Amino acid sequence: MNCSERAKNIFSEEIAELKKLSTSIDENFDKAVELIYACEGKLVVMGIGKTGIIGHKIASSLASTGTSAIFVNAAEAVHGDLGMVCGKDVVLLVSNSGSTNEILNVIAPLRNLGCTIIAMTGNPDSQLAQESDVVISVHVDREACPLGLAPTTSTTATTLMGDALIVCLMEKRHFKAENFALYHPGGALGRQLLARVKNRMQTNVPRVQVDTPFRKLVCEMSEKHLGMTMVYDGERCIGIITDGDLRRAIQKYDDLHIVARDMMTPSYKRIHKEALLTEALAIMDKYNITTLAVTETPDTEEIIGIISIHHIIDFN
Repeated sequence: MNCSERAKNIFSEEIAELKKLSTSIDENFDKAVELIYACEGKLVVMGIGKTGIIGHKIASSLASTGTSAIFVNAAEAVHGDLGMVCGKDVVLLVSNSGSTNEILNVIAPLRNLGCTIIAMTGNPDSQLAQESDVVISVHVDREACPLGLAPTTSTTATTLMGDALIVCLMEKRHFKAENFALYHPGGALGRQLLARVKNRMQTNVPRVQVDTPFRKLVCEMSEKHLGMTMVYDGERCIGIITDGDLRRAIQKYDDLHIVARDMMTPSYKRIHKEALLTEALAIMDKYNITTLAVTETPDTEEIIGIISIHHIIDFN
């Protein structure tokens, strides 16, 4: 068997184990999520070796998605790093065997501090599991390693269970892209969402008059590529027509000898050009819309541009 075929087999073996693991997720996972969500302090993730590396990833991902979290190496914890932990914290101890000395050695000091302990372990019957408040099992029957010695499937299972915690907590906190940007100002998404509306808005505003015929306003919308047009009565903007309005008009009217006033929505959402893209995204999310009219200042009504969800998503 060549290496590519062997690699495919390894994928299949690990996926099979992960599917079995998914069926064993129970109310203990729910309890762990609730404990972390309601924590008045922070989540402290502890591990050592390869599970320590995974624990560091879990803590980092949680911290960047709305959960206050840090990683503490279990070996360093008993040599002073426990000073970073307080009684209001929830501690997640990660150990596949559940019998790692460095992990077991921190349990008593954590209890003395008054911490709640969650165990993530591949051995639900281990000493670690028995001395924890909640146990999340990451047990797998076999490693992908042919010798059954090198952590392979077990580390994948632990990583995936950590991802499940992260996503469930994100959803419970209603964590949005604009929140993510605040924690990632140096990344691509951070640069994208912390930019200003004026940096991304389209100044070539689609506009029609209130008596513009259907065919002509469709041409205006098509030429400006925004799926909408503003509707004016002279120089005063009085409404908006979107793709959705067009579809509803086609369903409502037997013939299309109609004008803009017959299908426009008189109210529309605005934002000023100095606002952050995060603010624009929040408004779009709140009202389930994809475009905003842009004004010079919060107090002016003259429309100087349009910002769409695509302007934000496509910004590099």
